[in-house]
Amino acid sequence: MTTALIDLELSAPVNLRDLGGIPVAGGVLREGIALRADDLAVVTEQDAHDLVDRGLVAVIDLRTSDEVALTGRGPLADQAVAYHHLPLMASIGAGMPQGGRISFDHVSMGEMYAYMVETSAPQLATALSIIALAPGATAFHCAAGRDRTGVLAAMLLLALGAADDEIVTDYARTDANMAAIQARMKPVMGVLLERLGFDLGEMTALTTDAEPMDISMRTLLARLRERHGDALAPVRAAGLTDDIVARLRARAVAA
Repeated sequence: MTTALIDLELSAPVNLRDLGGIPVAGGVLREGIALRADDLAVVTEQDAHDLVDRGLVAVIDLRTSDEVALTGRGPLADQAVAYHHLPLMASIGAGMPQGGRISFDHVSMGEMYAYMVETSAPQLATALSIIALAPGATAFHCAAGRDRTGVLAAMLLLALGAADDEIVTDYARTDANMAAIQARMKPVMGVLLERLGFDLGEMTALTTDAEPMDISMRTLLARLRERHGDALAPVRAAGLTDDIVARLRARAVAA
């Protein structure tokens, strides 16, 4: 294999990146283990072939069933890739604390992320187990690759012993891609969100305000620790065992 996954440039989606190189306890996260992305259903047939040729063996789809019904699995469905549908919300609205609307500011988004960890901990534990046991690269994605994908990325990095600053930095890298994400999502996701009473522009506009995206991820980590001590506690209680964490570290950490 001469070309790393991290070097692959895709026409779409617009927010795919290999998490390799992020500092974790004992070294760095190895390339070709975990990729985060926006909707992988929009890759071209050539992109799908190239991803598999470069080591992709599993996809974790964090979208709701309604979202999957809109764009399906795309060309990766025709490839020899394991598919795991692990929605972090039953529906778009159900991902919000107490089922209510949420203000689209950075602190409120972080509060929503903490609620998501607490209510979807079994799915997150399963996702980390898949990454730990996969014989190649695992890609995980939602629609934009920011919120639900950011939550799973944070849990993965926490399990590997990454410092908060590294987790926040990875999350904030999506900021530069939000304009392209919004343009890609608008024709399809904009319609679904409007039907549910949401505005795609409002949901993505917070990335252009004066406050940094960092606040959302720092809020997630702070709220989980305030309520549980260990930010990974809900996921551990839902099935993330020490053995899985050890397997994950054995696969993912390069000295």
